[in-house]
Amino acid sequence: QEVNDHVSFIRNFGLLAHIDAGKTTTTERMLYYAGSIRSMGEVHHGNTVTDYMEEERLRGITISSVAVTLLWDKHRFNLVDTPGHIDFTMEVEQTLGILDGVVVILDGSAGVEAQTMTVWRQADRYTLPSIIYVNKMDRNDANFSMCLDSIQLKLGTVPLPIQLPVYESQNGCSFQGVIDLITMEKLVWDTNKRGLTYKRISLDPAEDELWKEAAHARTKLVEQVADLDDHLAEVVIRQENLEYVSSNELVESLRRVTLAKLGVPVVCGSSYKNVGVQSLMDAVTHFLPSPNEHNKHLVACFGSNLCARAFKVIHDHQKRPVTFFRVFSGKFSKGQKIYNISQERSEQTGKLMVAFADESEEVSEVLCGNIAAITGLKNTVVGDLVTTNASAASAACRKLMKLKGSDDSSDIHDLFGVRTKVPDPVFFCSVEPPSKSYQLALEQALQELQREDPSFRVIQNEDTGQTVLGGMGELHLGIIKNRILSEYKIDVELGDLQIAYKETIGTVVKDTHTITLIPNENVKQECLLLDRSPDNAANIAAISFKHLHAVKLGVESVMAHGPKLSCPVVNAQVMLHCLEVGRGTSDTIITASVAQCIRRLLEVDGTSLMEPIMHLEIVTNGQNLSVVLADLTRRRALVQDISSRGLSKVLNVLVPLSELLGYSTDLRTITSGTASFTMEFHCYQHMSQQDEAKAIKNVTGLI
Repeated sequence: QEVNDHVSFIRNFGLLAHIDAGKTTTTERMLYYAGSIRSMGEVHHGNTVTDYMEEERLRGITISSVAVTLLWDKHRFNLVDTPGHIDFTMEVEQTLGILDGVVVILDGSAGVEAQTMTVWRQADRYTLPSIIYVNKMDRNDANFSMCLDSIQLKLGTVPLPIQLPVYESQNGCSFQGVIDLITMEKLVWDTNKRGLTYKRISLDPAEDELWKEAAHARTKLVEQVADLDDHLAEVVIRQENLEYVSSNELVESLRRVTLAKLGVPVVCGSSYKNVGVQSLMDAVTHFLPSPNEHNKHLVACFGSNLCARAFKVIHDHQKRPVTFFRVFSGKFSKGQKIYNISQERSEQTGKLMVAFADESEEVSEVLCGNIAAITGLKNTVVGDLVTTNASAASAACRKLMKLKGSDDSSDIHDLFGVRTKVPDPVFFCSVEPPSKSYQLALEQALQELQREDPSFRVIQNEDTGQTVLGGMGELHLGIIKNRILSEYKIDVELGDLQIAYKETIGTVVKDTHTITLIPNENVKQECLLLDRSPDNAANIAAISFKHLHAVKLGVESVMAHGPKLSCPVVNAQVMLHCLEVGRGTSDTIITASVAQCIRRLLEVDGTSLMEPIMHLEIVTNGQNLSVVLADLTRRRALVQDISSRGLSKVLNVLVPLSELLGYSTDLRTITSGTASFTMEFHCYQHMSQQDEAKAIKNVTGLI
């Protein structure tokens, strides 16, 4: 296809959705209609382009965020297909920082679901303009009006439907196409040709019911948009009739509203049935921003110098790292040297490629606004910002500080607004190689997997000498195990899953005059406080930076392992009143002394356990509702609400994670496979003495 190379013709966007809403199928159709592939794969056949990892094809879910490039209507799409499963939400978080907009996909029979709200909040944090695509409109229980209501109610935004679904009642109400409310045309797809072609048929007022419905919907759309866009409001007032607003004026107004995040255009279709995907791609070109309309602060600061952010690292078949970058300004050239701003070091790049799922094309340069894949980088990790050289980084930093009116350049990530939020693991388990001869190979495999996935943690337990893995759920750790076997040929053994409990204090605990432990539920980062009261200010002021650093290390070491279950101590701060250091005392002795003092205070007063609470959305039929509720009762569940979604019942429930081990199998058993659920972390909560004793027994085998 002919494509315009200007940056305004580039669209960097991601597909976000609840699991099984149809993201990967939609991506496959986009690639097919753009001419990038000759045949369409299916998720259930395990032959889609973007689900290229063996684990993804076996399980039919997307684990990694995959960047693919395709050409559509003179535009270059850099499209990222992201996971919908909550265990892999970190992949979504990594990707959002490099996108300019998102397409949120809904299941037409379910509307906004639990994970939809999670990814919507993530996208909102990055101020990404959105389009919503209501998929699966071919289903008998699909309901477009319900979806619009759920968008407004659950996402808190104004849905702007620019299409209506059309059904052919002669064929048993089958989904036929859509009405384009902007042009007042009916779009009908030729499903015999796999949706490659479709007709645009102007609506005729003689088609009384269809035309009336469309005209009413268009008038309502113009009213909604005019309320959000002053320019369109002036046009409406000038013309004195909502019907006279032209298609071009409506498109331009919708674009302004979308970019300002005042509302969200809504289109519909059925990707699996090959209906509506081309009009979704047209909506992307019309309403989502180009690279020069988003992340303007980075372009302003770096100018013509390279500015790119790493958002993904994978290891190819030869186990060499390939790092994916979004180029915000300047250009990436083959074999150039780059400066890592976050790590303050330079690195030499290798091959430069444009990615096509698990295939790639080697190129000599990648221009601003695009996505590049680079080999040869040993130190760069996800979230790192790179530029041409150290002087370019310093100049950009000074410009940004001037723009923000700040004189603090201590935290580069916060300054450039590119910090990735890495969630804490909720599950742990030990891992053992089949024999000692595999130990080095296992360590290498874990190191590479950890670099690819920052939410996967590898910890060495000093007490037992075991290697402990931390992850976001049973599925997450299960896939890690299977990848070690399939990709590294090591048949590891995983220990029993352990819950990530935390410990806390309930009251103020004070040493004679040196240290006090203070409970504080609002603690975010800084655990150490300095007592600058009149009695102690002079002593605190006399502490050298070197000694203060040693004190901090002591605080951090002891707060990482509480006395009860060696879990992190949270919601607590240490107040240092005074510190006297004898001549020749080493920093190590200071650190050990501080740690010993705090540990003694924790042991004297004791800590209490806090357990992770998960939010569950369970979908079941009415007949099984009572048995699902009865099962939840024995799991210490708190049912927040029960609502209806078509013929199904939807339960929103808070449940301790320790009660959910194996819940997927149990739910399938008690409902004969008819119910489903999604789960995400909600909060940490104090435990009763009885539940705490049970948890200690489960972990230690003692009571």
